[in-house]
Amino acid sequence: MDAGAIASLMQHPINSALLVLDRDGRVLAANPAAQALGLPQAALRYAQLLQDLRQALAEDVQRTVPCSLPGPEHRLDGWMRAVRAPEGGVLAYTLSIPDPDGSSRWQVALDSAGHGLWDWDIGANRIFRSDSWLAMLGYTAEEAPENGLETALALVHPDDIERVRASVQAHLDGRVGAYACEHRVRHRDGGWRWVRDSGRVVAWSADGRPLRMVGTHTAVDEQKQLEERLRRQQALLEEIQRLAGMASWSWDPYTDTGWWPQDLYRLLGQPVRAHDSARAWLRRLPRGAAASLRRAWRRMRRDGEPLNFDLELRDAQGQPLHLQAWSRPQMDEDGHIVRVLGQVQDVTARWRADALLRWRTELLDRVSSLGHIGGCEIEPGTRRVQWTDECYRLHGLPHGPLTLDDALALYTRESRETFEAALARLAAGGPPEQLELCFYRQNGRRARVQVLVELDCRDGLPPRFVALYRDVSRELETSERIELLSHYDLLTGLPNRFLLRVQAEEAIAAAQDRGETGLALLLVDLDGFKSINDSFGHAAGDAMLKAAAGRMHHTLQGGDLFGRLGGDEFMVVLRRPIDGSEAEEAARRLIAALSEPLAFGSEHLKVGASVGIALLGHDGEGFDDLLRAAHAALRVARERGRNGWQLHNEEIHRHTRRRLEIEHALRGALEREELALVYQPQVCVKGDHPPGIEALLRWHWPGGPCHPGEFIPIAEQCGEIVRLGEWVIAEACRQAAAWHAAGLQFGRIAVNVSGVQLRDRGFADRVVALCQRAGWPPARLELELTESALILDSDNLRHCFQVFENHGVQLAVDDFGTGFSNLHYLNRFPVQRLKIDRSFVADMLSDTNAGEVTQAIVHLGHALGMRVVAEGVETPEEQAQLKAWGCDEIQGYVYTRPLPPRELAQWLARQANEAPGTPAWLGETPLHAQVR
Repeated sequence: MDAGAIASLMQHPINSALLVLDRDGRVLAANPAAQALGLPQAALRYAQLLQDLRQALAEDVQRTVPCSLPGPEHRLDGWMRAVRAPEGGVLAYTLSIPDPDGSSRWQVALDSAGHGLWDWDIGANRIFRSDSWLAMLGYTAEEAPENGLETALALVHPDDIERVRASVQAHLDGRVGAYACEHRVRHRDGGWRWVRDSGRVVAWSADGRPLRMVGTHTAVDEQKQLEERLRRQQALLEEIQRLAGMASWSWDPYTDTGWWPQDLYRLLGQPVRAHDSARAWLRRLPRGAAASLRRAWRRMRRDGEPLNFDLELRDAQGQPLHLQAWSRPQMDEDGHIVRVLGQVQDVTARWRADALLRWRTELLDRVSSLGHIGGCEIEPGTRRVQWTDECYRLHGLPHGPLTLDDALALYTRESRETFEAALARLAAGGPPEQLELCFYRQNGRRARVQVLVELDCRDGLPPRFVALYRDVSRELETSERIELLSHYDLLTGLPNRFLLRVQAEEAIAAAQDRGETGLALLLVDLDGFKSINDSFGHAAGDAMLKAAAGRMHHTLQGGDLFGRLGGDEFMVVLRRPIDGSEAEEAARRLIAALSEPLAFGSEHLKVGASVGIALLGHDGEGFDDLLRAAHAALRVARERGRNGWQLHNEEIHRHTRRRLEIEHALRGALEREELALVYQPQVCVKGDHPPGIEALLRWHWPGGPCHPGEFIPIAEQCGEIVRLGEWVIAEACRQAAAWHAAGLQFGRIAVNVSGVQLRDRGFADRVVALCQRAGWPPARLELELTESALILDSDNLRHCFQVFENHGVQLAVDDFGTGFSNLHYLNRFPVQRLKIDRSFVADMLSDTNAGEVTQAIVHLGHALGMRVVAEGVETPEEQAQLKAWGCDEIQGYVYTRPLPPRELAQWLARQANEAPGTPAWLGETPLHAQVR
């Protein structure tokens, strides 16, 4: 291109900025407008972009292509043309900006809209930013950030960088038509601002590579804050609805389309569906719920008013689901429903709570009814009363308005005063009180209630009295009944032993406080009462006890205490000052009154009484001391023949103390090996039988000598006789077997047996077992029984005798003639021997009557087929007389005293050696032949 033409063109006064480039892109010339815009410099910076445009112009037949370059303040949009020679070759290129200032109008428009302009030269990695872009982030032109993509990304929030980078890359790769991204950019003050960034590639290279990308920044911080507030509000609303179990919905009845939130599906336990119609919902819902929805729609269409309704469904687990729905129609100008808006709330928990509350209320009513507990509220000012149903029932009144005075009119005067006083104390700030009140129902029946009353003061409510009533009538009656059973004898109505003890201890303490020691305690025992029970039955015995109680009441003075200890034993406490003679006189009067006959049907029953007396101060200072002393005196009175009294004295005390000592010592005598057996022979008068041997028990007590006649009765009373008796049998059998093994000749071994042992049904079997264990034939064992033991006929006794008879055990009646001497039992039981008591033997030579009785016993025994043994024979004269009367066997000191085992063995040996010839009894069958 001619240089003159170029110079002429550059000097032409045109408004356009003009730049001339050679075929290689070098700037040949620039007019003043181009120079003012810095267009030559821009051409150098974007040489690559211009090269692509030049190449496009050279290869294409078109003469002009658009071209945009970044300017100092805004983008420079223009045209690039090829200057061709006549033959068609390219001579040069021109770049013109037709209106350099026109782009500022676009900038003003962008600034007014709050947009900032950016222009990114991709090849040079240089970004142009408009003033409004800089101002948006607080920068000036001098403080503008460095150019370049990485520098621009450094301003982006770390959480947004990757998203921005990915969005830009997606547009550059052509995957999206435009770049758009909202992200946070750091402000100059260090804070973050939200912007909406958008742009697109505006220039490409010949091979399609993007060269230039232009876009805008729009400040959306306020919008984001608003969106954030909206999101928070929406989240809060959703959370509130979720907590309340609510979900919103809408429905277009014309298209049958609706918006159904996920929470609605969740409530119903159904999967979320993208497109759901009302008809589809109706098909899925249970028949009852679907019918409710149809009725609601018909009503809304008819009335056009909002309404609410309830639905009962089943959740995903098949459990009842209760929903409450609200719906509001939206109407068009013609009054037709165009949309329905609504909400649905899950009220299952509330429904269950209401059901539970109803159940608990019903349960509370039942408990209140079963427990007879009524509730009451009292208004302090008006004294109006509100009662529960149970409270009305408890008082026996019909339902209706009631005042406190009406209610208190039923109560006794004392109860009314007590209740009014309690209300006054509560009104003055006192604590809750518990009262026991009494009233009478309209039927006249008395009722007693326990009342818990307090003043209830709650915020927002006026103060009121609250009272709970509990019917304790039956409870108190039961308590009184228990008290009666615990402290009184039901048959006679007298105090029992527990109440008597309390009353007696109080009387003793009162007498001691007054300095008096004359109080007397009497124990009264009815003689012959057991016989009445056995003969006439318990009804007769009960009548006799009641009569005894009445007679004692009439005989004693008003201040005296008396009651029934149990059985036929009574106790009397004479609380007035009294001495021994006065106490004995009182006992005499009691015995006389109790001995009077009692008419019972056609019979006249009569008992006697024995009385033991103890005096306070003389016989003890406490109740237990007096009771023991009276018991000891009563025992002596019985032993002396009954129907009498005995005042406790020192002799009785000593006797009682010795009995206790013996009883305690006996309990360990066997273990301490204090017991031993001695043996006394029973010699046959005619010499045709070997002697029998009786085992006698002896006690070597360290406390002093104690005769069997003293400790055996005590052993029987305390029950120790059972152990002692079986030990005696075992030891006697063992010793007998040892003598026989030593070659000593004798007949049977005899052992005394108590009636206490015979009462045990298994006694006989144990006796046989003891014999077998010792190797001694039961047929060579004799048991000596007392008459009193045989008199007590019973099934156990007959069983024992049957076992003895089966095994050949012999029986003897000891001390015959001193007991009841009832001959009937001698025929009924298998008795082989009668033993004459020593008291008859001792007097038979000096007392004619004793001799006749002794002779009669011998004849009686022989008449019954029994052998007769006389015990306690001490002189040859007694021996001769008994032999003359026909007595079979002699036992006593005339032969020997009771001997220890070794001495008796020597005695047996001497008897055998001293005999003039071999006695007939020496030829009896040996032991081993007798043992089965």
